[in-house]
Amino acid sequence: MTDNHTSVTLGTRGSALARWQTNHISQLLQGVWPELTLQVEVFTTQGDRIVDRPLPLLGGKGLFTAELETALRSRTIDLAVHSLKDLPTENPPDLILGAIPEREAANDVLVSRNGYTLKSLPHGALIGTSSRRRAAQLLHRRPDIHALDIRGNVDTRIRKALDPATMFDAIILASAGIERLEQSAVISDVLPLDVVLPAPGQGALGVQCRNEAQSINLLAPINHNPTHITVTAERAFLAGLGGGCLLPIAAYAVIEGDTLRVRGRVNAVDGSTEVNVHLEGTADLETAEALGHELAQMALGRGVAALLENVR
Repeated sequence: MTDNHTSVTLGTRGSALARWQTNHISQLLQGVWPELTLQVEVFTTQGDRIVDRPLPLLGGKGLFTAELETALRSRTIDLAVHSLKDLPTENPPDLILGAIPEREAANDVLVSRNGYTLKSLPHGALIGTSSRRRAAQLLHRRPDIHALDIRGNVDTRIRKALDPATMFDAIILASAGIERLEQSAVISDVLPLDVVLPAPGQGALGVQCRNEAQSINLLAPINHNPTHITVTAERAFLAGLGGGCLLPIAAYAVIEGDTLRVRGRVNAVDGSTEVNVHLEGTADLETAEALGHELAQMALGRGVAALLENVR
């Protein structure tokens, strides 16, 4: 393992899902380093504190990660566990993404107390989501529906979806979070990837650490290289378009044999326009980064530059 490094503190947000994710990383580490003593420190982030305003109005990426990054720098914690889709694409120079374990399903799903699917949702249905990406893709396919902002952690949002007193006909969430909380019974429709493409990195966890050999060596055994390659391509697409605070940006990559296939999608906020792009190349980290950036340039040339101008 690493010299004199028998105790490690992991930082996490306080939601049930965040705690599950941190426990999962703890178990992976314990399996590799059985002599390790693991502790957990819980943090409340800005995104957790402000629940009455839509996420895009609060500044988007970094809302759920900044406090954990500060704790890493001050050495209050040694590792920070994130949902990778919440982590900004730019790592600060003193921090690094030390491990990305194997990804879970990246699909989005509907939760509806009436069992509605995307096809069976009534005309003018009210859908709860805090994600512009999800809302825009749904609106592109069902212009009649209305997307309303819904905040709160996964279990809170599920409760709202199932409560007959609320206005929502359905809400849309990531499959991975619901599966991790063992609540898959509430899913009324799994949305195919060609219908709703996920956020870059959706379904994957990222373990952030200080850019030091000790921490990097500690995390190396729990990194899943195929997942690392695919999410690198997706996040490079997002970075190439400027980080994704302004427009709904989606991406998904898969490895088939030695080939990496990357899809990107950008929508107008109201769903009226959709730009789809795809590329393929060799399945390695360097190519993944380059493909993601090339895909972003392709998207910009196919109408995304004009969409960005409109929202600015």
